[in-house]
Amino acid sequence: MAKYHQKTIEEVIKELGSSSNEGLSGAKAKERIERYGLNELTEKNGRSAWKILLSQLKSVMVIILIVASVITAFVGELRDTIVILAIVALNTILGFTQEYRAEKAMAALKKMSVPRVKVRRDGKIVEINSTEIVPGDIVILEAGNIVPADMRLIEATNLKIQESALTGESEAVEKTTKPIEEENPSLGDRKNMAYSGTVVTYGRGVGIVTATGMETELGKIAAMLQDTAETQTPLQKNIDQLGKILALIALGIVGVIFVMGLLRGEDLELMFMTAVSFAVAAVPEGLPTVVTIALALGAQRMLKKNALVRKLMAVETLGSVTVICSDKTGTITENRMKVTVVEMAGRTLDFGKENEPDPEALPEDDNKSFEIMLTAAALCNDAEIKPPVHKKQQVDVIGDPTEGALVYAAYRVGIEKSDLEQAMPRILEIPFDSERKRMTTIHEIKSNPKGKIPADVPEHLRENAVDQYVAFTKGAVDSLVEVCDRVLEGDEIHELDDEWKRRIIETNNNLAANGMRVLGVAFRPVNSSEVEDKKVEERNLIFTGIFGMMDPAREGVKESIMTAREAGIRPIMITGDHPLTAGYIAESLTIVDDKSNVKMGREIENLTEEELDRVTSETSVYARVAPEHKLKIVDSLQRQGNVVAMTGDGVNDAPALKQADIGIAMGITGTDVTKEVADMVLIDDNFTTIVSAICEGRTIFDNIHKFIRYILASNFGEIWIMLLGPFFGISLPLAPLQILWLNLVTDGVPALALAVEPPEKDIMKRPPNPTKEHVLANGRWNVILIGLLLSAFSLGVGLVYWMNDINGPWRTMLFSTLVFSQLFFALSVRSRTKSIFNAPFKENPSLMYAILASFGLQLAVIYVPFMQGLFSTQALRIWDLLLSLALGSAILWIYEIKKLVTRKRQ
Repeated sequence: MAKYHQKTIEEVIKELGSSSNEGLSGAKAKERIERYGLNELTEKNGRSAWKILLSQLKSVMVIILIVASVITAFVGELRDTIVILAIVALNTILGFTQEYRAEKAMAALKKMSVPRVKVRRDGKIVEINSTEIVPGDIVILEAGNIVPADMRLIEATNLKIQESALTGESEAVEKTTKPIEEENPSLGDRKNMAYSGTVVTYGRGVGIVTATGMETELGKIAAMLQDTAETQTPLQKNIDQLGKILALIALGIVGVIFVMGLLRGEDLELMFMTAVSFAVAAVPEGLPTVVTIALALGAQRMLKKNALVRKLMAVETLGSVTVICSDKTGTITENRMKVTVVEMAGRTLDFGKENEPDPEALPEDDNKSFEIMLTAAALCNDAEIKPPVHKKQQVDVIGDPTEGALVYAAYRVGIEKSDLEQAMPRILEIPFDSERKRMTTIHEIKSNPKGKIPADVPEHLRENAVDQYVAFTKGAVDSLVEVCDRVLEGDEIHELDDEWKRRIIETNNNLAANGMRVLGVAFRPVNSSEVEDKKVEERNLIFTGIFGMMDPAREGVKESIMTAREAGIRPIMITGDHPLTAGYIAESLTIVDDKSNVKMGREIENLTEEELDRVTSETSVYARVAPEHKLKIVDSLQRQGNVVAMTGDGVNDAPALKQADIGIAMGITGTDVTKEVADMVLIDDNFTTIVSAICEGRTIFDNIHKFIRYILASNFGEIWIMLLGPFFGISLPLAPLQILWLNLVTDGVPALALAVEPPEKDIMKRPPNPTKEHVLANGRWNVILIGLLLSAFSLGVGLVYWMNDINGPWRTMLFSTLVFSQLFFALSVRSRTKSIFNAPFKENPSLMYAILASFGLQLAVIYVPFMQGLFSTQALRIWDLLLSLALGSAILWIYEIKKLVTRKRQ
């Protein structure tokens, strides 16, 4: 592999067959695109339509249904076969549709993120899609650009690139063009290279493309991640386990019934049909469909709240989340530096609240010094501001985030950089460097045609300018104080004595201790001779004031964190930023009570598993964290039994996202690799969206448990009937198609309506849903008992009618009473403790419609001649129907008494 970072520019250009001035020819670029392919990441194990379709058929319950369809086809019951296969098809189509839509939405997000780039082709600068770049292309890089491919830099003017997406380092890296002698430096130390997916934050540069697509460093990480196997969610495991248990129960009891029937001398074909019917009764055919629909509906609701679910079964895992490990920048905060505090000669101005540009916001008593501060900050600055077209549009800042914050601060009070530059154009500059920690620009104060200095120039500058030139300097406060000999206080200029220096440094330290990025500004009049000789020096400056800047928390995040904590969820902040910044933000948002309780990434590097577990159980803020640290933290939290949600945007976050129970990628700032491994994508990159999604996940989990209890209690009712019927002489109490009708229509339709129950008021005041508990934990005996009661009323009335007239409507009475019992039970199961009389149907009108629809369909089965033949029923007299309804309602009153007793105990 070519080590381009070690080679000279000339060697690299020659090896890649290009020219720094001409670039590639159009013909050569076309030939290389055919050889190397498009500059994009490909999915080695991507979720194609076929893979998504096949994944819907893997569950044990679905396999059991397919086996049941084969058996019914073998014994000649084609109607049953068709109905069962229709259920399988419906379940498959619903699951496929949701997950395929999610993949399409992902593809749309990718298309939106394809940038346009400037390249040299045939000696001209042209703009093309980044996917069309090939090795050897000469690419022009400017502030704000996403680096489209790996490249060796051949020009770099004050070039800084933010490489956190690849390396995890939050600070932008200063770039150079010199060869690096070290043979195998880390990516972060290859300062003459620019890598795909990183962002230019400052300056400009030119690079020659050395690798594209999957050959880039980004692509190599993507390829490694694609080999990781998928794991099942707790609900998938529970439903599969439930399917196996029910299958074993069914096989065991089927065998007993079949043998007992043969011993009694029953007909072999009749006993086989009875056994098949019982097997069908034991397996809740509608369960996979209803679970899938519930998850799909939940995913649609979450999409409206800016959470795109990529893997449908991951929705329920959200309800079990106990820890949210979140990035700070862009998720908890706005990812936009803002001036929050301005210090002028001991006077503090709170500048943290948003407001429209308003000159009246300037303080009256310090108007002049404040105006000079903002003028200096805006002009000694390479960032640009793009004013909004309409009021609701956000201001777009282009350039380094820190410089952008200063320009935006001036803009907020009506001082626009573009106007200042016309009145005071830059004529010279002393660029920033890491040794001086300062930047200086020299400006000419122009007069208009009438000889007057424009109003945009602050009055104090007009008064103090010598020969109408002025120098502005900004930089680290301690460095700036060294070259200042005066200080501006209001309208007056004082000598910068030791007391003033002490006060300035103390203010600087206090702001830094609160996690702020601090910059000072100064100015001085400049002689025309200095300008002519181009020998302007940073000396004898007038110190003007200090800006305190911070990436502020997003609106609503504090409330969301408090909601999460109340819900038993522990928020953890993991960032590459400085520990002081991380601690201050975490304390202000109530993530921690003490801002000093922060662990550095290097502090957890060499800990044993036991030591690391102790640290992660007590620490909620981590700073200066590298990618491998994130993975260690997630592993440790999972070892302690936590269900971990992990957010990330960079490629370096992808392994941790893959390891987490719920991997959450950023939709705006996230890389394609991160989105591919994630279970969920935040379209708005907002922490608040995670908490909303967890609430939705808990509601879905709650509702799934409700309809599982409902479906299984109903199925146990059928099991008891099929098991006890033969003991009373009834070999086939329910026909096979009646059982399918019960499981699909009577069970399925109300169960589906239960899936859209709104969240109960205390949903985010309960602890997270336990993952190790079985789906029927604390309710299995309840389900069995309810099933026994359902069967008792139904089988009882059926037996009475059967003994009176063996050719009469005994089976219809038994069948109808069971149907009505299940419908009344659907009303009761909406809450374990709340009475149905305190749960108005307007909260979930779908359930009432579902019950009325099921009731209407059952009447059709009883009274429509075609349906009678299909379902082996007879028309009931009105008093028989009323008796069946009355017996069916008994379960509601019994369940209401149970709820009353539970409420009294609580």
